[in-house]
This record gives sequence, structure tokens and C-alpha cells, in this order.
Amino acid sequence: MAETWYGENGPQPAQFGFGGWLRVVLRAVPLVALVFGGLAVLLLVRLFERPLYGLRRPVTPFITQFVCRSSLALLGIRYRIQGAPMEGAGAVVANHSSWLDIFALNARKRIYFVSKSEVAGWPGIGWLARATGTVFIKRDRAEVADQIGLFRDRLSAGHKLLFFPEGTSTDGLQVLPFKPALFAAFFDPALRDTLNIQAVTLNYAAPDGADPRFYGWWGDMDFAPHLLATLATKRQGSITVIYHPPVKVADFADRKALAKAMEDDVRGSLAQHGVAQI
Repeated sequence: MAETWYGENGPQPAQFGFGGWLRVVLRAVPLVALVFGGLAVLLLVRLFERPLYGLRRPVTPFITQFVCRSSLALLGIRYRIQGAPMEGAGAVVANHSSWLDIFALNARKRIYFVSKSEVAGWPGIGWLARATGTVFIKRDRAEVADQIGLFRDRLSAGHKLLFFPEGTSTDGLQVLPFKPALFAAFFDPALRDTLNIQAVTLNYAAPDGADPRFYGWWGDMDFAPHLLATLATKRQGSITVIYHPPVKVADFADRKALAKAMEDDVRGSLAQHGVAQI
């Protein structure tokens, strides 16, 4: 079972006056309309897409991508890309800092998140996750064989599956050790020889004058205050998504070596680019 990372105390609760609340309203109303309007369109399209294509989703991922990219624009968060997403099916691993990771990772490339099964039951977030094709897994050794079969089916359908190997979110200033257990399924004979994997670094730059951990969401932090603080910010910071060269799973001796290589890519890139404010 993943352990929640608590780190140091989070930033002080944001205090904002009339201007801040006005920005909350002006951003929240179109954002809610965009996200849930996009969800409605996606579900409608999926009614025809599912019987025609099954696991393959040739249309609906473009809706998700449009919604996520547009959401960042509505929030005013600058979005930058370095490197190139790999082509074709495969696995993607990234550091995990915030609920904003979902928007940042979906905005550039069509991916499918791998998440713990409990998320499926969360109000709102669970609905969105299920609709967008999230793969839900149980952290149970008895379920490993079924999970490998599920991964194989999704990869065969051309999907890119995204994992957060830290197992928890952080403040965005650091990278926790990648859990090798999450890489075990990649070494199954059905996947090992053909599977490619790409590391991705998410680098957040806080708004000018804000706590460098401003966008981080971790520990017992409540979602609503964090969302309100993000909506109320006058001048946002940025998210840089850095794509590292993909590698072949077959080139690594075992899951520990692969996990370490992926972690080194992400950690080195975060350290190189830093977390300077803009």
C-alpha cells in the first residue's frame, strides 16, 4: 500500500480579497463548464466509439487533450514542453506533485493513467477518471496476473499507460525513490521484449513571490483550499513537461535497475532545471 508523503508543513492558507474572489469566479465558471461539458461530449461519443472500436479510442482522447490544454489556459498557467513524447504504445513514468499533473500530462499527448482502485469511487474525480479510460489496479500480489493481462490488452490497443512510481505526491521540489515493485509487471515475458518506457519530469515554477511549493499538493492538504488559491492567483507560474528519451525494458537486468534509471532521469532533470520562480 502506498504511503502518503507529508514532508514539512505546507504553505500558509492563502488570503485574498475581493480581487482574488473575482478571479476565482471568472476562472471557475468557465473551467467547470469546460471540464463537465467536455465530459458530457466524451460520454456521448463513447456510446458509438465503444461498440465500434472496443478498447481502442480513436476519438475520445482528443476531447480529453483539448479539455486539459484549455483548462491550463483558463487558469493562466503557462505550459512548456521540452523533448518529444514517444510514438506508439508503451509505458510512461513521471514524478507526482499535484492534481495539476493530470492536466499537464494529458495536454500534450494522449495517455491513460494507472491508478489505485479506490480512486474509481471518489465523487467527481472518479467519474472523470473512469470516463477517460484510467486503468484501476489493486495493490495486491494476488491480482498481479490479472493486472499484467490488463496492461497487455491496453498496450495491444495502442495505449500509453502512465504510472507515478513514487506512489504519492510531493511538494514539487524533490523526487522520492521510485518503487521497483511498480515495474515488476513490465518484466513479464508477454511484455518485456517489446515494451518501451519513457520518463517524464514535471517541473513547476511558482508565481512570482509565492512559496516555491505553491502548486504542490501532498499529505493531508485539502483539495478545495488548494484549488481556490490556484484560481485566485493574479499572475500564475508555469509548468514545464520534459520528455526523456524512451528506453527498452529488455535492456535492463531487472525491475530495480529500470526503476533506478527512470528515477535518475527525472531527478536529474528536476535538479538541472531547478524550481526557480518566474
